[in-house]
Amino acid sequence: MSVLDQAAALLQNRDLCDDCLGRQFAKLGHGLSNAQRGQALRIALCLQNNNTYTQTELCPLCLNQFDHIEKWANLAYEQLADHEFNTYLMGTRAPQFLSDAEAELREQLGLTQGEPFKQSYNRTVGKAFGEVVQAHQHREVDVDFQNPDLVVNLDLTWDKLSLQVNPLYVFGRYRKLVRGIPQTHWPCSACKGKGCQDCNDTGDQYPNSVESYIGKPLNALCHGESYTLHGAGREDIDALMLGGGRPFIIEIKAPKKRFFDWPELTEHINEKAAGNVEVLDLQPVVGKLVGQIKEKKAEKCYRVRVSFETEITEAQLQQAINGLIGKIEQQTPNRVAHRRADLVRKRELFEMKGNWIDANTADIQLRCSGGLYVKELISGDEGRTMPSLAEKLSTPALVTALDVTDILGKFL
Repeated sequence: MSVLDQAAALLQNRDLCDDCLGRQFAKLGHGLSNAQRGQALRIALCLQNNNTYTQTELCPLCLNQFDHIEKWANLAYEQLADHEFNTYLMGTRAPQFLSDAEAELREQLGLTQGEPFKQSYNRTVGKAFGEVVQAHQHREVDVDFQNPDLVVNLDLTWDKLSLQVNPLYVFGRYRKLVRGIPQTHWPCSACKGKGCQDCNDTGDQYPNSVESYIGKPLNALCHGESYTLHGAGREDIDALMLGGGRPFIIEIKAPKKRFFDWPELTEHINEKAAGNVEVLDLQPVVGKLVGQIKEKKAEKCYRVRVSFETEITEAQLQQAINGLIGKIEQQTPNRVAHRRADLVRKRELFEMKGNWIDANTADIQLRCSGGLYVKELISGDEGRTMPSLAEKLSTPALVTALDVTDILGKFL
């Protein structure tokens, strides 16, 4: 059958609208809308059969839903008027019986050049919405199927519109300049975050964290609902994070504002952190990078102050260090065994330098593979880390201060 014959069969005893008629031939005639295709076919049949040209009263395939395009576009803009966004996506939930009726019709007439109702409706409303934004804000916004800033969901069954505001993800690096600050929120050990006398009803074990120093001011500027910090690893609460800083992504949920002067924002956050935490290189990224930075095993550099139980010489320290460089096997440390699987992990120590201070004290700098537990590399952790500095020196050794001096590699 020709296209006109198929169109005639479609219209036989069916009062289809132009959109639904044209949608059955959506893969034909590039550069045309479905409404234009439908109108062209209707006119061609009218001329061919010398009939009177008529318009649809009630379309059985969409129940005249395409008459409401402007309503949805304007309603979406009203809900989004106080949100900043560059990209969006439309989604439609239609009554199942409409899809079933269309599928039955296509199978009955052997139609293979059409597109689904939802796809056509999303595109048509989306185009109209873009035009409304252009008219009010004099700028263009784009459809993004992968990482839209906003998703507008249309429920045609209940005649409702709902808005999904996707998170803002900001990449950066942080330096932690004082000890005693956890990386993320730490629930009170007494009440498990519920609030009690021990924590002054805050639910927090510590009043601040790297997460709160960064996320709280940013969330306030974004008018977001909440924030979460995703770090490329974490340092101990008693360790400093220095050098180029630790890569992180801060996630702001449901932000109304997402456009910033990033250097200015960096300065604002650092001012609020008051010398406790410092951020660098802030920039917006896509959410899929969260998993990548959390899983990346980057080489790390450390500086540690070590205390020895018995006296050692400078020569003994150097000999022990030389014998330690290479492969390290670490069973999950006792201090984290309650929250980590009990496994033996193989890591590598690439470089180690010692500065002997006195018979019981040394400063050590080292570079190692990601995931190596440095405190246990020094102490041996009751034999769970092999080899260790304590083992090489045949004396108990303890880290009294630890600084992460650099995290190497590219993360973007």
